[in-house]
Amino acid sequence: MKNKNAILALLKKDFLLELRQQYTLYGIILYVVTTIFVVYLSMGQPEDQVWNGLFWVIQLFVCVNAVAKSFLQEGSGRMLYFYAITSAQNFVLAKLIFNLVLMLAMSLLSLAVFTLLLGNPLTHALVFTGIVCLGGMSISLVFTFLAAIAAKAQQNAAMMAIMGFPLIIPQLLLLMKISVTGFSSVIQSGFIQMVAMLVGLDILVIALALILFPFLWKD
Repeated sequence: MKNKNAILALLKKDFLLELRQQYTLYGIILYVVTTIFVVYLSMGQPEDQVWNGLFWVIQLFVCVNAVAKSFLQEGSGRMLYFYAITSAQNFVLAKLIFNLVLMLAMSLLSLAVFTLLLGNPLTHALVFTGIVCLGGMSISLVFTFLAAIAAKAQQNAAMMAIMGFPLIIPQLLLLMKISVTGFSSVIQSGFIQMVAMLVGLDILVIALALILFPFLWKD
């Protein structure tokens, strides 16, 4: 119960900071809308495979912009305070949950703007929406973990990019392959296994964060 209360208190702190510093949230929303609008101006309404690929590539860069600030905004003095009042596991879990919720909202917003401007070629809209939610959460978990590592280095943004993209490319390709189901009238073979693999990767990232972050926490 004590750990649960600590995580809830840290989550409340992050949400209150996000509400007070609304320019960061509005900046992310503006980035989402303008990026998709530029794609619309340059391509109109593309075919299914291009639509799917563009959607996930934009999701990747939206996540980098949304998640990168999660640890960078915590100064050394504030981190010392958190070190005195809570554990490393509680702190990183709160960050993972907060960024997961934030990226879930951004993913649904991206999907809404995408279908509004670039058309709606989806055959199974609900299935694709579920994949979008799962994919957004998966990408956010990876980049939150990487942001925690990069925050301890002096080259924060560069370190996150260098570590992040080689790790995220297999996950992104898996998401693109899974999400093809949303455009087809027939559920592709191996769909359940690929979704299970994606969920397994998410669990692995959470486990690594809980194991490795305490070592960074002591620095």
